[in-house]
Order: sequence, then structure tokens, then C-alpha cells
Amino acid sequence: MGMRIGQGVDAHCFVSGRPLVLGGVRIEHAQGLAAHSDGDVVIHALCDALLGAAALGDIGRHFPDDEDQYAGIDSRLLLRRVMAVLRERGLGVGNVDLTVIAQRPRLAPYIAAMTQALAGELHCPAERVSVKATTTERMGFTGRGEGIAAMAVVLLDET
Repeated sequence: MGMRIGQGVDAHCFVSGRPLVLGGVRIEHAQGLAAHSDGDVVIHALCDALLGAAALGDIGRHFPDDEDQYAGIDSRLLLRRVMAVLRERGLGVGNVDLTVIAQRPRLAPYIAAMTQALAGELHCPAERVSVKATTTERMGFTGRGEGIAAMAVVLLDET
């Protein structure tokens, strides 16, 4: 049995008139994230890490942002499609480590819900999913409150 490691990064700027969704969980905030889909940077980074570990490219290759079928799509649906492709190739999640980078909103109250939501989508125990949040101490676009970034690292097991 072999292991594969992948990493992913995503970032989006804030925009008015959209809900904020991170890790499949709606977050109370005055602004959402600008994107072709729902803008869930956590799931986008996770999809990139999963696809990268499987040597299958990136999220844009599989779900192009110029295709109408993905306009406003719930990113959990994209994650489900990625997981289906991985299962077809005999790959399962060993563990996931996610970091959300945002000056605001405060994400600590949502971490447990994000962990549970993502574990469900990944078909693995919540103990294999780590979700963390940090700030950049007011530096850069996240520090100025202009948007949110996320990073993901995954370990896939070949079954």
C-alpha cells in the first residue's frame, strides 16, 4: 500500500451581497467571497490538494470557471466529485490538514462544524481532519480584511 501527499492553496477577495461559506459551513459575516462558485476557499484548497496527490491536476482543470454549470455551485458538490474520482482510482483519505488565513471574521466558533462537515464529505473520521485558523497580524490582503486564503495538505492511501 502506498501513500500520496498533495497540497493546495486558494484565496478570494471579499464582496458584498454573497454569503460567506468556509469548509461547507455558512459563516456569519457582512460579506462573502468573490468567485464563480460559492467561493469556499477551504474546499477549493482541499480539492486542489486531493487532485494534486492523485496527480490529476487542479480544480480549474476539472471545474473551469468559464463554464455556466459551475456558476454559484456549492463547493461541497465539487468535493464530492473529486472524492468519487479518487475512489475510482483506489485512493482514500489518510488525513487532512487545513489552515484558513483571515483577519476577520473570527473563525474559532466554526472550526468544529467545518471539521465535521469536511469529514463527512471525505468519508473519514473527524479525527483525521484538522482545521485551523490564523491571521497575518494585519499584514497583506488578508490582514487588511480584503479577503481570505486557505492552505491544505492531504495524505492519500492507496488501497
